[in-house]
Amino acid sequence: MKILYAFQGTGNGHLARAQEIIPILKKYAAVDTLISGHQSQLKADFDINFQYKGISLLYNKTGGLSYRKTFTQNKFVHAIKTLNELELKEYDLIINDYEPLTGWACKLKKLPMIELSHQASMSFAETPKPEKGDFLGELILKYYVPSERKIGFHFENYHPQIKKPVIRHKIRNLNPDKKGFYLVYLPSFSDENIIKILKQIPVQWKVFSKYSKVRIKIKNVEVFPIDETEYLKSFESCDGVLCNAGFEAPAEALFLDKKLFVIPIHNQYEQECNACALDKMGIPNSKVLKLGEIMEWVASDHHLKVDYPDDIENILLNEVLIL
Repeated sequence: MKILYAFQGTGNGHLARAQEIIPILKKYAAVDTLISGHQSQLKADFDINFQYKGISLLYNKTGGLSYRKTFTQNKFVHAIKTLNELELKEYDLIINDYEPLTGWACKLKKLPMIELSHQASMSFAETPKPEKGDFLGELILKYYVPSERKIGFHFENYHPQIKKPVIRHKIRNLNPDKKGFYLVYLPSFSDENIIKILKQIPVQWKVFSKYSKVRIKIKNVEVFPIDETEYLKSFESCDGVLCNAGFEAPAEALFLDKKLFVIPIHNQYEQECNACALDKMGIPNSKVLKLGEIMEWVASDHHLKVDYPDDIENILLNEVLIL
């Protein structure tokens, strides 16, 4: 059996999940990998056979999705040309983690594909959604990667085809501790905006920034360039995590029993849905980086126990590779 595993390069969650799934797939099949997008800060620890710029969602520095940047800095004509030129017939199965080029190529050429992603969970009616809908956001989730066969990942099993998060072994192998500081990963905000708020809260903050090239410290706020080793070390020993309402980082924080506060990226409907789901689980959130709400969270001692089993191999064997 020959498989193409295609995944999105926007953000870090898709790559983190691929690092767990691809070695398992290679035990049972020949596997090629394809990535498109250009916003991930992690580096792959496996060979990538095909890499394309693709289409990425782009953000401003005040916590929001920038439609202007997304529509002006992506090369849509080139992306359409690429998907038309993709040769996929040699593969028995394409597994897609929210990667649009292969998603549309498979739809147009009627090739076998299964979507295996967090975004796939959004297509099920049982998945928590904000009361106020988002027409454009729903369209993006539905048509960014068109797929008929889906297995989704989410914080809870809202539907039989929705599985709990894939927690990478780099997280599972940590020995969590609490050393009195808080970790921050808010790539949709500028460092200046983050520091302005957090320096007013008298605890230690470690901010991991995609904008900073050097390590700096301003009062009680230390800013680090993105570095996976340093990030995991801080993640292991922090008291809590302040991050955007993505999927993997909040799931990993819950798995390690860290206090969690999330801020959905403005105009990013998927993150608003994630924040809604976490809110139903009792996790605090805010639409903006608000001093009073962050101070209240720091003063609290709220924790949520979760059970995220290491069962991705069984899911692949029983629900993906049999298709």
